[in-house]
Amino acid sequence: HVQLVESGGGLLQPGESLRLSCVASGITFSRHDMSWVRQAPWKEVEWVAGITSLPSLFRAASYADSVKGRFTISRDNVKNTLYLEIVSLKPEDTAVYYCARGRTYLPDWGQGTQVTVS
Repeated sequence: HVQLVESGGGLLQPGESLRLSCVASGITFSRHDMSWVRQAPWKEVEWVAGITSLPSLFRAASYADSVKGRFTISRDNVKNTLYLEIVSLKPEDTAVYYCARGRTYLPDWGQGTQVTVS
C-alpha cells in the first residue's frame, strides 16, 4: 500500500526557513505527480505546491499564489523523496503540511507534519 511519511516540521520564528521532506513507499514514485497541501487551524485544506513526474529537464513546479516566491517544491526520484523548502516564514504559514500523490486529484496523503510559526 502507498505510504507517505512527512518530516521536518517544528516551532519556528517569523523570518526563518525550513525544509519539509516526504518519503514515499508502495508506489513507483518517479511516475507520479506530487503535491504539498496544508491545513491551518479552523481553515480549509489549501493546495500549496505541485511538481510533475517528468524527467528533471522537463519537470515543472507550480504554486498557489499565496506562497509564490517563498515556497520551493522539489523531488529526488532516487531517494523517493519529495521536498518543500519555505523561506521567510510567516505566522500565517502555521499549519499541518501534508504531501500527497497527484496534482488535481490527490488519492493518497501522508499523516502530516506540524509547522508552527510564532
